[in-house]
Amino acid sequence: MHDDRTLVEARLARVLDERIRPAVYPESVPLDVAVWNAPGEPVPVAEGLAAEPEPVAVGARWGAPWGTSWFRVTGTVPEEWAGRTVEAVLDLGFDENMPGFQCEGLVYRPDGTPVKGVNPRNQWVRIGAPVEGGEEVRLHIEAASNPVIMGHRPFAPTPLGDKETAGSAPLYTLTRMDLAVFDETVWQLVVDLEVLGELMAELPVDSPRRWEILRAVERALDAVDLQDVGGTAERARARLADVLAAPAVPSAHRISAVGHAHIDSAWLWPLRETVRKVARTTANMTALLDDEPEFVFAMSQAQQWAWVKEHRPEVWARVKKAVADGRFVPAGGMWVESDTNMPGSEAMARQFVHGKRFFLDEFGIENDEAWLPDTFGFAAGLPQIIKAAGSKYLLTQKISWSRTNRFPHHTFRWEGVDGTRIFTHFPPVDTYNCSMKGSELAHAVRNFKDKGVARHSLAPTGWGDGGGGTTREMVARAARLRNLEGSATVTWETPSAFFAKAEAEYPEPPVWVGELYLELHRATLTSQAGTKQGNRRSEHLLREAELWAATAAVRTGFAYPYEELDRIWKTVLLHQFHDILPGSSIAWVHREARATYARIAAELNAVIDSAQRALAGEGTVPLVFNAAPHARAGVPAGGARTAAAEGRTTLAARPGGGYVLDNGLLRTEIDARGLLVSAHDLEAGRETVAPGRAGNLLQLHPDLPNMWDAWDVDEFYRNTVTDLTDAEEVTEGEDGASVRIVRSFGNSRVTQLLSLPPGERRLVVDTEVDWHETEKFLKLAFPLDLHAERYASETQFGHFFRPTHTNTSWEAAKFEACNHRFVHLQEPDWGVAVVNDSTYGHDVTRTVRDDGGTTTTVRVSLLRAPRFPDPETDQGVHRFRHALVPGATVGDAVREGWRINLPERHLTGAGEVAPLVTVDRDAVVVTAVKLADDGSGDVVVRFHEAHGARALTTLTTGFAATGVEVTDLLERPLADTEAPPLDGDRITVRLRPFQLMTLRLKRA
Repeated sequence: MHDDRTLVEARLARVLDERIRPAVYPESVPLDVAVWNAPGEPVPVAEGLAAEPEPVAVGARWGAPWGTSWFRVTGTVPEEWAGRTVEAVLDLGFDENMPGFQCEGLVYRPDGTPVKGVNPRNQWVRIGAPVEGGEEVRLHIEAASNPVIMGHRPFAPTPLGDKETAGSAPLYTLTRMDLAVFDETVWQLVVDLEVLGELMAELPVDSPRRWEILRAVERALDAVDLQDVGGTAERARARLADVLAAPAVPSAHRISAVGHAHIDSAWLWPLRETVRKVARTTANMTALLDDEPEFVFAMSQAQQWAWVKEHRPEVWARVKKAVADGRFVPAGGMWVESDTNMPGSEAMARQFVHGKRFFLDEFGIENDEAWLPDTFGFAAGLPQIIKAAGSKYLLTQKISWSRTNRFPHHTFRWEGVDGTRIFTHFPPVDTYNCSMKGSELAHAVRNFKDKGVARHSLAPTGWGDGGGGTTREMVARAARLRNLEGSATVTWETPSAFFAKAEAEYPEPPVWVGELYLELHRATLTSQAGTKQGNRRSEHLLREAELWAATAAVRTGFAYPYEELDRIWKTVLLHQFHDILPGSSIAWVHREARATYARIAAELNAVIDSAQRALAGEGTVPLVFNAAPHARAGVPAGGARTAAAEGRTTLAARPGGGYVLDNGLLRTEIDARGLLVSAHDLEAGRETVAPGRAGNLLQLHPDLPNMWDAWDVDEFYRNTVTDLTDAEEVTEGEDGASVRIVRSFGNSRVTQLLSLPPGERRLVVDTEVDWHETEKFLKLAFPLDLHAERYASETQFGHFFRPTHTNTSWEAAKFEACNHRFVHLQEPDWGVAVVNDSTYGHDVTRTVRDDGGTTTTVRVSLLRAPRFPDPETDQGVHRFRHALVPGATVGDAVREGWRINLPERHLTGAGEVAPLVTVDRDAVVVTAVKLADDGSGDVVVRFHEAHGARALTTLTTGFAATGVEVTDLLERPLADTEAPPLDGDRITVRLRPFQLMTLRLKRA
């Protein structure tokens, strides 16, 4: 037989596009349209419905950036359409290739009942099936004219990312507002041909199945009368019936399709727009559930559920019913799909506490899975947190974006810092926006790394990022793929059903130990420094507020601010979303975030001040309140007393220029350039700075990645560097015990203060940058005379090690990495820590000198200046605090990291304030002291072993406790864990390395 394959395939493409798809709506009549443009921010639904609109015609321009237009469409169903299916086709000016990234609308009936959302891939609203003819149609569309931020030049700087700079010119052209006859037979033929055409294209050319499909498609096309598609569609479908009925082979890969709409809680749109995106999507999905009995939809992010409940109660009622039916499924058990690299220990725990509690309170449903499809890598502390929250699975697909190394598994157990293992799945479909295309499913089958030992994978199915969800076309495709020869099988299932099957068939999968590092988006550890500082400071203020409020409540009857703390925690958790905290959202998002963090700081400082004043009482005794988990200057952790004097620091001129700071423990030399040329540990007799090198060195790199400007820093940035060694001023600080340095470069200016606190072996570096660069990367370098093949980075509830070398491509790819409060490097008997109060990105490199010694350089990432999506990223003044700690053990690094983030507070009062709880081992770090969330008055204490060794510790209560329980993160007793005995006011516990424990202490 002659090979006419390409001829038939080309015929299919043209006939589908030009004749069959247009015949889905064979007849139409225009609707009458009027519009009212809401002034300013979106208005309540009742106001939008009541507004008096002005007539507008198709073809008119509409929609200022970030505006809201209320369209009213009216018309009458023609009498001659009686007995047929009729839909309104509402095209606001969509680009069908950009669902979720442009204008969208939510359709209402005149009484305010939401119908469904309209977007580029979902432009229809069902009027009747069938209609009687003569029906009056009246619909209202709350249309959002969101600008396209990432357009055809995807990373071009644009002012559209903030309402304050976006202008007012209309963005969209009203394209179609019609009533139309919907020919379901033609629509079904379209889906038949699409599914078979896509499957055919994925099969080997020499496969008999491919040729069977080709001949069936040819026969179907022969059956279509191109002048009467509707009249011949059924005949064409009949010629496809046999190939659509051929069952899949027994060994076919099995895909669990989960209806899905990954909605970024903020990204290329502000938070307020996400509230509406979620309403549109949930309205769409509940409508689709009504129409499609096999369909199942899962939605994560309790915050988004809470928005629907608060802002769209009429949609919420539909959602609750669908949840009760088991078909609209809460997923993930977190408040938002957060970043996991940067949130601190308690914040990461509270993501699960607040997320899981919301679903339990609203629906009585507890999630077993963490659902994080789009998060930019996963910290090594996360498995323990997932388990401690009562969950046992993790799903993500983002690691498929890694640019250097292909991850070796799709189903595996992930082991965290403490040894906890979590059953983990990466969908091999490699997208969280699966649309059931043949190419997607074939990729999943080819890509699946665990063939031969497993055959299940998951496909999150629906338009996401900007929302929209699953479409009726996707559901129709899945129906044909349920059991189709040549394809993976597809079944709609809940996440829990998938994980149960996957784990049952693969009970001993391979193990991956340590962080799941994304070899991409490394610059998210630095972009938008103001947002990152707001997060770090909010986390520590919340610790202080809970600690002092709980202590005051137990000691003085202080009113513990349950509701205020709950609200603030949820606000902080929201801003840890994986496009807010990482700095990859538009300017509007970060402008609001900075204002929010300032408001939170004021509220929390007020709580802290009130609680401390209640504890201090009236008096003139100078008190230092220490919220850090370790004693300092004689002040116990979690207590207050008069601090002990700790010696003095001297400042002297340095021969050749500069100054010498000496406090008897550490002697540092700052030269005439303002660079640290010596940091001598006097007790150890050890020099910290590498020979011939200088620390406190600011380095400036050009920084224009190939794409994803706010997200990425590409390795070639290192090829060019400018050392900022010229100083305008190197002078004595005002306190007489510090050195002040001023530098200018480009359009920016840096002022630093280097100080050596009395009695402490740490050099504090305060840096103020008035930053006005673009596409530059600023680093702060400390070259150390230290031989270390690995270094420790703090993560949630512990630390883990990364190599300093680049033996393999996996190690070389980690040229920018995350730490929390410290990095620590060590030879067997001596180490150095670099601690920080608000930065996350860093790099560590090593070289061997001519003298044979090793120089290991730690560089802290301070600022970037990408122009997309915020063209003014980080312009302005920033303040950072770091400390270099020579002679540090890992325990010193832990302690100094807490100290720099929790400065002491000074009050006067009646006398000493004893801690509410104490532990007798520095290795055991208390991360939270609070009252139980249920209002019982019980005291909850969370702690972990922080040095990476076993620990036996005694916790002593500073109040009368009558009982103790070991609980999960949600403060529920662990049934399989025996509580340690309470011996008077003492509780002794044993901890594994990095083990996390939560105790609930009942009060008398």
